[in-house]
Amino acid sequence: MSAFRAALRIARRDALRARGRTALIMVMIGLPVLVFTAAFTGYATMQVNPQEGITASLGQADAHLVTVPGRIVRQDPSGRGYTTEGAQEKPRTTWTADKVGTLLRGRLIPYHTGYLEVRFPGGYSDVPAVELDLRDPMTRGVRALSEGRLPTAPGEIAVTPAMADRGAKVGTTIKLTERDAPFRVVGVVEHPHEPTYREVVSFPGGLANARDQLAPGWLVDTPSPVLWNDVRRLNEAGIRVVSRAVIEDPPQPFWEEERPLDREAPLWIAITVVLIVMETVLLAGPAFAVGLRRRRRELAVIAAHGASAGHLRTIVLADGLVLGGAAALLGAALGVAAGWAGAAVLAQWSGSLGPLEVAWWQTLAIATLGLISGLVAAVVPAVQAARQSAAEILAGRGGQVRDRAGRPLLGLVLVVAGLAAMVHALRGTELAIVAASVLVVFGLVVLMPWLVRFVGRAASSLPLPMRLSVRDAGRHRGRTASAAAAVMAATMAAVAVSVGVTSNAAEEEARYRARGPIGSATIIGFGLDDREWAAARAAVRERLSEVPVVASHVPAQDEGVHMGWDSVCGRGSEPNVLIGGADLLAFQQGRTDPAAAAALSAGKAVVFDPAMLCGGTLVLDLVTYGKGEEERHRELRIPAVPAQGAEPRQRGAVVPLSALTRLGVKTAERRLHVMHRPADPMQFQSDLRAVNRGVWTELERGYQNDARFLHMAAFALAAVLALGGTFAATGLAAADMRRDLDTLSAVGAAPRTRRLVVATQAGFIAATGTLVGLVAGLVTGIALTWPMTRHGAVGGDSVLDPGPTVVAVPWLPVAVGVVGLPILAAVVAGLVTRTRLVVARRLA
Repeated sequence: MSAFRAALRIARRDALRARGRTALIMVMIGLPVLVFTAAFTGYATMQVNPQEGITASLGQADAHLVTVPGRIVRQDPSGRGYTTEGAQEKPRTTWTADKVGTLLRGRLIPYHTGYLEVRFPGGYSDVPAVELDLRDPMTRGVRALSEGRLPTAPGEIAVTPAMADRGAKVGTTIKLTERDAPFRVVGVVEHPHEPTYREVVSFPGGLANARDQLAPGWLVDTPSPVLWNDVRRLNEAGIRVVSRAVIEDPPQPFWEEERPLDREAPLWIAITVVLIVMETVLLAGPAFAVGLRRRRRELAVIAAHGASAGHLRTIVLADGLVLGGAAALLGAALGVAAGWAGAAVLAQWSGSLGPLEVAWWQTLAIATLGLISGLVAAVVPAVQAARQSAAEILAGRGGQVRDRAGRPLLGLVLVVAGLAAMVHALRGTELAIVAASVLVVFGLVVLMPWLVRFVGRAASSLPLPMRLSVRDAGRHRGRTASAAAAVMAATMAAVAVSVGVTSNAAEEEARYRARGPIGSATIIGFGLDDREWAAARAAVRERLSEVPVVASHVPAQDEGVHMGWDSVCGRGSEPNVLIGGADLLAFQQGRTDPAAAAALSAGKAVVFDPAMLCGGTLVLDLVTYGKGEEERHRELRIPAVPAQGAEPRQRGAVVPLSALTRLGVKTAERRLHVMHRPADPMQFQSDLRAVNRGVWTELERGYQNDARFLHMAAFALAAVLALGGTFAATGLAAADMRRDLDTLSAVGAAPRTRRLVVATQAGFIAATGTLVGLVAGLVTGIALTWPMTRHGAVGGDSVLDPGPTVVAVPWLPVAVGVVGLPILAAVVAGLVTRTRLVVARRLA
């Protein structure tokens, strides 16, 4: 039997004997493999390419023909993406089945598609609508009936489950257009790949009154396949084609979207891989060391029978190979299952779901990475195994391997180089700073043994149990430094992310300008005539009768013409210019301002953002566009005074009607303002759009920041990694200190003293790692604020004149993470420590 094969057998048997240690190592190695495999599998499964979705698109037909406005269609082989040419040169063709039949022989059935406004018991929405006879054998597989029956008459429709959940259940009636009578829902049909898809399916001819909102189309069963040449010929006639033959045998691979190569993506991947391997090695290393300490007598016996130092290294490295390989395989298998299950769950919320698809190359790379991590984690214990004295171990004298004090000079050089690179990268991107921080991380990992010894010098002033524990940690720097470095790296990442995200949120909040009082709602009528607006205004006043409603005007617009404001002296486009009187001004200011009201009545504009003023004048650019004409600009100069709005940083201006009348600008009332916070904003919008689809709502809720969730996620992940490394190292320390702990118990020490020793060991490791990680994380996080927050002057968009760097530290989450983690580690380690005295045999 070869030495390598024997080493594998020994590693396998030891793994089965020490199940707890084996499980710990496999979790630390296999968890990253599982997470990334699940992510790749879930993403691949949720991407439905044209080949996978061919049945949902065509059923049993050979092609789906869709007419497109324009003379010529240029499409990709899938039929999903297309452009038109000559749309203005030729009148739109009125297509019929007979006309299409002259271009392509075969049996045709109507398959008209488009979007319609739907009013149903659960609200109002624009949803896809189709005319298709789902009873025809050609449509088998397009939609699956799950409840009720299929439509058989023009007044009947089927809906998808997402529509049924909103109130359009079987037996109810809904309206699809203003002109149609209500339709009766007779069935629920499911999309094969999109569980949350909203759609209504009508019997052919049922949507005749909305035909101008549908694109005429047909499913066709042809005597021969519809090839790419046929597709191009139909494109010349203005027809887009989804062909089964072309999708199954495309002229080029097209189901993977071609995107320009992101030059930064490979660097991000490389940095991520390096950090994951490093963290895995630092976490699993102490666990391998635990195994070495517990197996040292077995290894000594093997050495006494003639095994060389190389043989001992091979045995320990075989542990890494066996456990790393098993963890990688198990993590990959569980990752595929988790990815499939996660994709199925996510698809119920949003997105699509195709057949199970495993990203084999990515999965193989991740599994290989797990195997390499296991081998690398076993390198240091393997070297220690080759250096141990078999005679001392067999004599019962411990056989401790002398730990090195590290290489502080090398670590210091790496840290300084990383900081210098970070300073140089301040005007670059986040990637450059993260890359520089990797050097800092490696430098601190190399420095950690020296830092552990340095911090351990404070043990002389501690009580006896704590002094014993800290000195033991300082003597065994190999296990302590590895765990402390893992805690440091996790804490550094969490602190850096929190500082960067918080600073970015603070900068965005500083740039935020409210459009009105916080808690106000603006109801806007787009494209409505006077009659339609009167109906919408009455509906708003009826629904919000308990609060005052203030009206404002907009420049009068003809049909098909749009108008908007640009600020000439202010902060770019959309200056939020409101046209009205004293009641509108009081609403925008949240109070009555006599000076501002007097200026408004005198024909002057009241400006809430002084940056919009040009020497006491509000200069606006009235932009008119539409009806195929080029944009027309007209500069308006209105005398203005500054005033304070309802919010400290409120933008916009109130312009009196008289000022615009004097300039010859006609206006019409099309806005309403009200102080109202709807409990369900989407339902509030749906209720108003049910009156007229041209009614929209804008809610001023102030700056919304969800960065706290990122803090929680970052520190939760850091806590899991840090506690794992801390407990592994503490377990090793408890094994090494067992005789010292038994001696303490034998001379009368209370059980709590034994617990205090172990708890101090865990607290020392966690505290050392978190303190170093805190400093490094703050430096990295502050450096990240340069590219993340310098987006231009406050309220502006210029990147050539960046504003000041904003630095904000979330002290509460940082304090909880940095202070709470060592305390939690110490408490848990103390609680799980066994206090039973074990009498050890000693040789005289």
